[in-house]
Amino acid sequence: MINFEEELKKFNPSLEVEDAEEAIYNQDLTDMADLLVKMLKESEEKKEQ
Repeated sequence: MINFEEELKKFNPSLEVEDAEEAIYNQDLTDMADLLVKMLKESEEKKEQ
């Protein structure tokens, strides 16, 4: 059976939309375009050697 008092102790309110958006955009995440650029640069460097 669910113990509501214990569940309420564990509860964390969700971020507001603006706060969540800020938290997401402030993370330095590598996307596929960044990976492709890095791979192309590494490939060019290997060709020059």
